[in-house]
Amino acid sequence: MDTPLAVAALDLARAHEAPAALNHSIRTHAYAMLHAVRIGVSDFDEELLYVACVLHDIGASDAYDGPQRFEVEAADAAAELVRAHGRPEQDADQVWQAIALHTSPGIAERRGPVPLLTRIGVRIDFASLVIPADVRAEVESEHPRLGLDKELGALVAAQALKQPEKARASSWPADLVREAYGAKALPGPVTHPAWA
Repeated sequence: MDTPLAVAALDLARAHEAPAALNHSIRTHAYAMLHAVRIGVSDFDEELLYVACVLHDIGASDAYDGPQRFEVEAADAAAELVRAHGRPEQDADQVWQAIALHTSPGIAERRGPVPLLTRIGVRIDFASLVIPADVRAEVESEHPRLGLDKELGALVAAQALKQPEKARASSWPADLVREAYGAKALPGPVTHPAWA
């Protein structure tokens, strides 16, 4: 996609994402578009879907390793980019939801086509949704995995070990840390500030 917003999104991803994560983001978009055709969904903004897919994991990069969960950091960055390109707040919010909810099963699927397709694209790329092997092979030949299955999880887990609040007990980052480092790697529940 060659709109100014899409080019800016890809440039941002190229500047900050590891090659494996960048290829994953591009594959996510390819799978999202293929799935949209397959299920007959056409009433969505293709540019917003592209931005959501391409930037959905930028929060796992060092440049966007802020205090929030990686999904929220990515969503904030992408929404700001959408706003900076003159798109209305509702478009920024659509991208924000797609990215912030992409690891939230059962929620993203109910927030409209851009969040739905972003989540489906991610799930297809991580093989939690089966597609024909020849389709997967074609997409991966153009944008190879480059060790994504270990690398992305390691990036997210490393952030969570530095900032445990990024890995709440029922989150994907917490699952990654527990799997790699054991159940005691993250602190237990904390007192909410309002009750301290």
